[in-house]
Amino acid sequence: MKITAHEVAILNVPEDDPLANMPEEAGRKRPIVTLRLRTDQGIEGLGVTLYGGRMTGSLRTAVDELAALTVGEDPMRIERIVAKLRQGTGDACGPGGVFTLALSAIDVALWDIKGKALDQPLWKLLGGHRDRVPTYASGSLRRGLTDDQAQRAAQILLKKGFREMKTQMALPGNPTPAEEARRVRVVREAIGADVKLMCDINQRWRPEQAIDIASRVEDVGLFWLEDVTTADDYDGLARVTAALKTPIAGGEYVWGIVPFRHMIEAHSVDIVMIDLARVGGVSQWMKVAGMAEAFNLPVVSHVMPEMLVHMVAACPNGLTVEYMPWTLALYEETPALERGELVLPDRPGLGLKFDEKAIAAFKA
Repeated sequence: MKITAHEVAILNVPEDDPLANMPEEAGRKRPIVTLRLRTDQGIEGLGVTLYGGRMTGSLRTAVDELAALTVGEDPMRIERIVAKLRQGTGDACGPGGVFTLALSAIDVALWDIKGKALDQPLWKLLGGHRDRVPTYASGSLRRGLTDDQAQRAAQILLKKGFREMKTQMALPGNPTPAEEARRVRVVREAIGADVKLMCDINQRWRPEQAIDIASRVEDVGLFWLEDVTTADDYDGLARVTAALKTPIAGGEYVWGIVPFRHMIEAHSVDIVMIDLARVGGVSQWMKVAGMAEAFNLPVVSHVMPEMLVHMVAACPNGLTVEYMPWTLALYEETPALERGELVLPDRPGLGLKFDEKAIAAFKA
């Protein structure tokens, strides 16, 4: 089997909140790049990447140029192709940025082809540890909501069967530590003691802030605090992790596999969060998961649940899947959500097929 052609497009996807109708900003859209990688046996592999922002046009070009280098290659030899793509950029690209985002789309599409060629779903190819995984509602309990909105959103999520959900601190303006602590208590009171509650800071605190504020809410029983300070401040993160009882999660802003080694060796986090696009695709995601397992650390996903459910389910240290559902609109069918868990599909590869009407509507 050989790769014969590819097709790349830019989409502007509405960044809605279909879970509780609490979008961060009404009408906001996120640009993404899609890839279709085709073979001489009629198999088509799908890939998606994002985070291009105002450089999404450059990201599209990178995907297009790198995908062209795969033509004529055997898609089953994924590591060979990844090596060829790295060599093909010369010295123009480092381990992060546009190259890695573009590589991710191609690597994902190659694994989709492999699964389809072998008639196996991706989660089984990668290890098949379990056939359903916990998932947590994300994107509804934003920091910009009023207390009433946050409580209402939390109740909606409960009614939809979620037993895990994520809120945010580092509130707008210049709140006092007491105000930050009060807000997370509002959410906890709305959902009760038995629901797992995560809290995202999005790198907005200094290490000493994180220690101060988080120590005030340790009785709230947060399942984790996420990205409490700058992602590559491994020593600062380690100080926070050592000072608190609450587990610290991080890694979504980390590029490639080597920085994860530094982060893990520094004992920066208790829970390793791996972003599919920034790490460089399925191949690199699973390498980081294995690295984390060697240190007895669990791994979790970041956005794109329809793809990342496969990886979290495949590895023995997969903990939970972030259910950020705005990308689900791209596909005809996505993994079923049952009682707060995602059910792994039996369809081969990613088990996904683009919804052509949605793709046409979202095209930039």
